[in-house]
Formats: sequence, C-alpha cells, structure tokens
Amino acid sequence: MYNTIIILGPTASGKTDISINLAKRLNTEVINADCMQIYKELTIGTAKATPEEQDGVKHHLLDFVDPTSEFSVTDYKEKAMPIITDLISQNKIPVIVGGTGFYVQSLLTNYDYGNSFKSEKLRAELNQLAEEKGKTAVHDILKSIDIESANRIHENDLKRVIRAIEIYKLSGTKKSEINNTMQTDMQNPIKPLIIVLDRDREELYNRINLRVDLMNKAGLIDEVKMLVKKYNLSIDNQCMQGIGYKEVLEYLDDQISLEECLDKIKINTRHYAKRQLTWFKHQVDGIWINLSKTNKNEAVDQIISYLK
Repeated sequence: MYNTIIILGPTASGKTDISINLAKRLNTEVINADCMQIYKELTIGTAKATPEEQDGVKHHLLDFVDPTSEFSVTDYKEKAMPIITDLISQNKIPVIVGGTGFYVQSLLTNYDYGNSFKSEKLRAELNQLAEEKGKTAVHDILKSIDIESANRIHENDLKRVIRAIEIYKLSGTKKSEINNTMQTDMQNPIKPLIIVLDRDREELYNRINLRVDLMNKAGLIDEVKMLVKKYNLSIDNQCMQGIGYKEVLEYLDDQISLEECLDKIKINTRHYAKRQLTWFKHQVDGIWINLSKTNKNEAVDQIISYLK
C-alpha cells in the first residue's frame, strides 16, 4: 500500500499545478524536490509557486535556503525525511514534487551522496591547477577517467568537474556509474507511488519558450540584479549556476544581448528538459501520464485511483 506520492516531470510540464490540486483533494501537504526552488528570493527564474498559487496548501522545503549557501543532496535528505515520516504518522500522504531526480532518489536509496569520498587536499590541488592552467586542464582529467560525466558536465562548471574527479579518485567508481550501484533501502518507511508527468515534445518546448518570455515580462532581469546586489552573488555561487540565472549574469556582464540571453535560456531549458526525461526513463520505475492527452482533473483522478 502506497503512503507517499512522488510527482516527477520535466520543467514546464505542469507538476506544480497537479501537485497542489492533488494535495487539496487528499487534504495533505506538498514537499518541494526542486534544487533551485529551495533558495530564498529566487522566485521568477525558478517558477516557484506563489502564495496565491499554493492556494492554502502547506509547502515544505520551499524558499528557505540563503542564496549564499550551498545545499547538497545529503542536506535535502536530512531535511525531507523527518517531514515525510511526520506526515505519514498523521495518516497523511505526502506529495513530493520536483524535477531534481537526485533529490528524490536520495529519499528512496541508502547511498550517501554527500558525506562520502571527500578530500579537501585533492580539491585544493585541482583548483590550483585550474588557476595555473585553466579549467580545460581539469576537465581533461575528468575526460581521461569518466568520459560520460565529462560529456555531461561543462568545463566551466569547475565545482562539479572536481567533484566527479574526487569521487573516482577516492572510490574507484565513476560518478556516471554510481546510479547503477545504488541499492534500495529496504528499511525505508516510504512506499511511493511514483508519477512521471510528460507532454508531447512540441507542446513541452512551446510551454518552455512561453514561460521564459513570461519570466522576462515578470522581471527576471531585475530579480537577478537585486540578488547580486543584496547578497553579492556571482557565478561562483551555487544558486547562480541554475538555468535562467547564469545566462542573465552573462547579459549583465555585457557578454551577450538581452535577446541572446532569452534565447539561450530557452535552448538550455529545452536541453535540460530532454535530459530530465532521459533520466526518468532510465532511473525511475513510475507511471507516466501525458498531459497533452489528459487534462488536469483527469490526471488527478487517475493518480488517486492508483492509490486505491
């Protein structure tokens, strides 16, 4: 018998709307599983549900991390599990929603994402190499040991490149292979009904393009300006590496025009959605619902019927 609902799906698929309607029908609460929506004041660029859109449904792990802070998968699991178990103890079915697969997977497996395979010495050495010979030199090391991760992680994302090297050097296992070695935690209290929301590709891409245009009209540029000024943020901050924020930083640094910035956000978001869908297909055993062929109310009805 299921005691938790997990709603996954690519960006702009309609997860937020479905999760709120589902929570209202079940008289329960929503737990965010989006790695960008955790940050305070990153609202427009993350498509965070407004208080009006939340419609009285209590949301957890939303808008609570300082933008200057880093937040790991392990941090997420430590915050989320007590909330989930508390709701289950109240005979409520938590609705976990998001597009960050690793967040959700951390709740269902016993793999220690954040506390294993750390070496401050190795990190310092690799950062020093990047300063002396450039980020490409560090990325080349990753290419030599884990080409799959190297193809996925851009050389400018130095922090993630170093992390992938660190995992291999200290564990002997490629980061790209870690998912295959994860074991389901049999003691886990979560018995999840996993739903993956999807749309026809053309419709999904059109929704993404429209969302970016609406973000721009809603004040995305001013939001990033405010965040940079208030918190002295740069591309080195974790929160500014998200799609929609890193491109605006390029625009504010006069590296690209506003039109190029918006086009770049659309392209990068579409690529991200494609990667999300690939990950869900290979890593998640869920029930897929195509929202191009099923309206919102029918989808909610379907999900509730699966519970029974």
